Amino acid sequence: MTRALLIKLHLYCSAFFSAAIVLVALSGGLYLIGIKGTIDQNLVGLAGSGEQLLAEPSIEAVRAALTEVGVKDFEFDYVKQKGPQLITRPTTRPFYTLDVSGNEVVVQYNEPSLQKKMIELHMGHGPVAYKTYQKVFAAGMLFIILSGLWAGLSSLKLRRPTAVVAGGGLLVFVLLAMS
Repeated sequence: MTRALLIKLHLYCSAFFSAAIVLVALSGGLYLIGIKGTIDQNLVGLAGSGEQLLAEPSIEAVRAALTEVGVKDFEFDYVKQKGPQLITRPTTRPFYTLDVSGNEVVVQYNEPSLQKKMIELHMGHGPVAYKTYQKVFAAGMLFIILSGLWAGLSSLKLRRPTAVVAGGGLLVFVLLAMS
């Protein structure tokens, strides 16, 4: 592969993934300074069959519990279980939580704020297709970083500054990660 082709691929990948890079940087940065987003939660109703639901938390079983409290035509990709709570996913759009206590199931409707939706995408709680995109994005980021590093190190004019900056970045990373 020629240097010109590698640089062109590096730039195309950077441009293609720029929206995802901005999302990760923005949502993660806001989260770290304490802006974590909110979820508006509303009680929908109570259902039975809680123990059975926890024993087999399938999409069909959760859909039946939602239907029991009057929720129809709600689409979700999968169910996440956290102890006695079942969560319809993705959580990047309105979702339901089913809190099981004995045989009782408390069903709540949840509406995440924009920041909360971004955090959920950042953490991999989006739609199944988006999770696949995130895997490609991870490989793309690795390519972008390594090809940029290679482009800098393979240029006689840029070799020293690239090595110094990359070494400094590695040193800061190791010191912070080990502290």
